[in-house]
Amino acid sequence: MPQSKDTVKEFDFNAKDFERVRGLIYKRAGISLADSKQEMVYSRLARRLRATGISSFVKYLDDLEAGRLGDEWEAFTNALTTNLTSFFREAHHFPLLAEHVKKLSGPITIWCSAASTGEEPYSIAMTVCEAFNTLTPPVTIIATDIDTNVLAAGANGVYTLDRLDKMAPERARRFFQKGKGEREGMVRVRPELRQMITFKQLNLLGDSWPISGQFDVIFCRNVMIYFDKATQRKILARFVPLMKPDALLFAGHSENFLYVSESLKLRGKTVYELDHGAGQKATSHR
Repeated sequence: MPQSKDTVKEFDFNAKDFERVRGLIYKRAGISLADSKQEMVYSRLARRLRATGISSFVKYLDDLEAGRLGDEWEAFTNALTTNLTSFFREAHHFPLLAEHVKKLSGPITIWCSAASTGEEPYSIAMTVCEAFNTLTPPVTIIATDIDTNVLAAGANGVYTLDRLDKMAPERARRFFQKGKGEREGMVRVRPELRQMITFKQLNLLGDSWPISGQFDVIFCRNVMIYFDKATQRKILARFVPLMKPDALLFAGHSENFLYVSESLKLRGKTVYELDHGAGQKATSHR
């Protein structure tokens, strides 16, 4: 039966092409694409074919792998990265964060490892400002993501007003500036919060991470679900040396790190801390 005009695709894209894309994005970013994502992949990469003027997926992927498309690897990765986020998403974590930072002394460092368009690191910044009752708390936040487009948006800190719909009005007034004139309907995060945060590109699967020192808090929420268990284990093993002895690691609501790391133990709902007895347990089981 012939395809209707509505279902004819602009570019040929078959199961073999999809498997090739799956292999490339897994190798590049550790992302495991489910079988059900074929239409999503087609839709997002079809835009890249149009942008590059290439007429087939086979040629696009050939040129990509051969390095003939300049910075296209970055665009390819950005296209396949899902960036679903909101302010104070999984709200139960933020009172725990406030309670934790109030116990700490000296400069506090926090790493948000999947910053997306900035809502999560700004939620962290608002939380610590409220915890210390100042717009200049002793806190530095590093916000990283593999997607350079969303990082630029996060660093800019400009959002549509409706992004604040679920936020308490007093919090919105304290931390955001309303746009006027041609900027009406937009808000911008206050400069004090923007100055607290450094946005930088980081691939969790990269050979080196452009960060140094140890952190009091690491947020790694709703990113591990895109990785298989082996990749999760590898990333968590790299997190552990970056955590101060009493550091907290925040995970997403559907993520469980206990099965992939013996170095962590559950502190609260999807909140982990270092298990300082892990080495002794491992020795006793030999």
